[in-house]
Amino acid sequence: MLLRLRPAEDHLVRRLADSLRVRGATARCLVGRGVTDPSAAQSFIDPRLAALRAPAGLAGMQRAVERIADAVVRGERIGVFGDYDVDGVTTAALLTSFLREVGATVECAVARRDAGYGFTPAAAADFAKRACPLVITGDCGTSDLDAILAGAALGMEVIVVDHHTVPSADKLGAHPAYALVNPFRADSTFPFRGMASVGLAFYVAATVRTELRDRGWFGQGSGRREPDVRDLLDLVALGTIADLVPLTSENRILTSLGLRRIESRARPGIAAMLSACGVTERGTPVDAHTVAWKLAPRLNAPGRLGAAEPSLSLLLADESTATERAQVLEAANTERRQIQQRVVDEALESIAAKLEAAGGDPGPAIVISGEGWPTGIVGLVASKLVDLYQRPAFVVGIDPATGLGRGSARTPGTVNLYDALHLAAKAMPAGTSLDRFGGHAAAAGFTVQRESFEALSEALGAACGKLAAGSGPVVSGREVDAEVRLAEVDERLATELAGLGPFGQHNPAPLLVTRNSRVTAVRRVGNDKHLKLTLEDSSSAIRSAIGFNLGDRQVEVGAHLDLAFVPTVSTYQGRSNAELRLEDLAIV
Repeated sequence: MLLRLRPAEDHLVRRLADSLRVRGATARCLVGRGVTDPSAAQSFIDPRLAALRAPAGLAGMQRAVERIADAVVRGERIGVFGDYDVDGVTTAALLTSFLREVGATVECAVARRDAGYGFTPAAAADFAKRACPLVITGDCGTSDLDAILAGAALGMEVIVVDHHTVPSADKLGAHPAYALVNPFRADSTFPFRGMASVGLAFYVAATVRTELRDRGWFGQGSGRREPDVRDLLDLVALGTIADLVPLTSENRILTSLGLRRIESRARPGIAAMLSACGVTERGTPVDAHTVAWKLAPRLNAPGRLGAAEPSLSLLLADESTATERAQVLEAANTERRQIQQRVVDEALESIAAKLEAAGGDPGPAIVISGEGWPTGIVGLVASKLVDLYQRPAFVVGIDPATGLGRGSARTPGTVNLYDALHLAAKAMPAGTSLDRFGGHAAAAGFTVQRESFEALSEALGAACGKLAAGSGPVVSGREVDAEVRLAEVDERLATELAGLGPFGQHNPAPLLVTRNSRVTAVRRVGNDKHLKLTLEDSSSAIRSAIGFNLGDRQVEVGAHLDLAFVPTVSTYQGRSNAELRLEDLAIV
């Protein structure tokens, strides 16, 4: 077990510990994350909506807001279209809920995987049939130029709310959308580019509300109530956490407050989903882990299997239909798990054969395809391969009938996936091509014909090798935030560290290390998959530990261990105790 202590200057740690009256380990975690000023640390621990920066620097925002407000006031029918993942579905649900609450007539829809990624000409035509002169796309649209032009030909104006990479100006020219709200626009000066589309949609809704207020839309005698946009924050938290964007800056504020809203179970669809996945008691804490591992997979499941409409319907449901709609997602998630395991097994078998032929070296990237692999599952398989091989993974499902392959890519952080696909597309030999690609640094999607796959595989390997080499040497070892004695691991420390959440991208859960703890009891639980230990140190402090998926580790009573862990609080029969959630261990 190779560990590296995250750098943190001792005098800054002491200053924060004294100012905030927290443990040294907590202060060290803050300093290691770049939070060194006491006032900044207080804001980090207690995020406030008032700390959100105004959206003035978001290019396209004002034009979008004025057009949406015009549509509301004129009584125009507004179309809302979201992509099929959680960010897209929550963006569609947020905009639909808000616009209906301010009195607009809204037609909403979400993408289907079998129709391809994003906003399509067929979707534009459907909104034209529904008499929508204005359509707002969420989590898609930046690269969907053909669909936007098709809509324009039908008399439709399209507003794009998206966070995906904007094509270069030489390829794009003037964007055909009526307004493009995207922090990656070259002329956008908003200081944070990391928001998911649902976070951008929250800004749109809040600013439209202000515009309508200024126009007297909610005035006395209007009969219209001004909505509280804080009610939308549960949707923002769902989409932001699920989309694996950095949980820093604006995202941290929106997600922290959104998690509190989820805990309140104010939205019937979310309350029903919590109950379906076993979080049954009102007020039970809901953290980013609950969203990422329980709620997001269920919301994603229908879209992965084909159609995301059941997820959108659940988020818009009232109490009379929420439970029934949550069960639809539960069934879809069970089916998704079964399909995913089959595809993972097939992928690992294929990779094992390739590794044997290559002398065990996976190379700079894992690039693999399978006939009939569902396109909604390949992203999950790519994530699994990244965990196993610590390489960028590109997984393609090929339609046996058409030969068209749809792929998803994930990375351990060593390579920008959009850049890798861009380089590979330019390097493809004559007669082959990468049909289409999009996404961002951490996740991307693409299409390729069966006959071009081998050429793409070679091009991606070369591109990832080049990009990884240019990023500098890889520093080995797991990074830990602080070293503590076993006796220091108590409920207070676990609670303090939990207050540094929500945890996710760019703000991982604090990882601590303790040395030379003696094992006094060992048992395996969960069909022997998990390892449960009782530990004691030289001061006779005794603590429990659980190591998920560590059941294969050979640990015996009397062994002395170094442990990398996350402190947690375990509650059983009304009693709470500190517990170590093990991430790794080594016998010493």
